[in-house]
Amino acid sequence: MSENGSETERKLCIICSKGTLDMAYPGLVLANAALMEGIDVTMFFTFWGLDIINKKKMKNLKATPLGNPSMGMPNILGVLPGVTAMASSMMKKTIEKLDFPPVDEYLEMIHDAGGKLYGCRMAMDMMNLKREDLFDEVDDVIGAMEFMEMSEGAQVLFI
Repeated sequence: MSENGSETERKLCIICSKGTLDMAYPGLVLANAALMEGIDVTMFFTFWGLDIINKKKMKNLKATPLGNPSMGMPNILGVLPGVTAMASSMMKKTIEKLDFPPVDEYLEMIHDAGGKLYGCRMAMDMMNLKREDLFDEVDDVIGAMEFMEMSEGAQVLFI
């Protein structure tokens, strides 16, 4: 409740900056949970996070063990051919077993529930991406200043 007794709308802005499978799901799960709680959700995809909303890449995100000590294997194994494919396959099977939707379906669910999806204009320019390269449900491509305005008063998570 605000000072004058009226309810204030909760807002959550999630910045997705990484495009790996293991970094896509935290943002998607949190956005979906927030929407289920009636929280206004805005997702901003920047730098490698654009892979999550890139039509050509979103269905083939990888989980790389290289530089990820939580994977439970020596870091040096991550450079061997096939290890990233194996780790990605294992993670996809676990995601499927847990009955989580694939990335594109999750994004569609978030969009359909009222979540807003935005690509970062600067990162898109850097990576030579066009609006038509993005998932159709992406609301717009915006700059950092526009995102700052949207996120005013919101809880902001950087993933």
